[in-house]
Amino acid sequence: MSMKVLIAEDDPIVREILKAILKDYNVIEASDGKEAVTLFKWHKPDVVLMDIYMPEMDGIEATKEILKYDENAVIIGITAFAPTKREEMLKAGAKEVLAKPLNKSQVINAIEKYVVKYANK
Repeated sequence: MSMKVLIAEDDPIVREILKAILKDYNVIEASDGKEAVTLFKWHKPDVVLMDIYMPEMDGIEATKEILKYDENAVIIGITAFAPTKREEMLKAGAKEVLAKPLNKSQVINAIEKYVVKYANK
């Protein structure tokens, strides 16, 4: 069974890039934080890649909502504004925050680091 990754990103170009990077995974897409929370509850993905700045509900609020629902959720923040929002995202419960532009090895390594860690529990 292939690992499920939820991409929560409002920029369709960034979503396409992430989908290409994650072509070996089962990818679910959300275009805002509110949709991400709904899709998380529905699909129960192994990992969430969560943009911080999004319409409807930002990534920080969406992270808090997902963690209320599942305290073991693995959420990795992604942002072009890493220095300013990184701490806030980590306080909300993200495992780490990746800075855009993202590269393939950075994304894959982050996902595999947490999935392997949690799969062995």
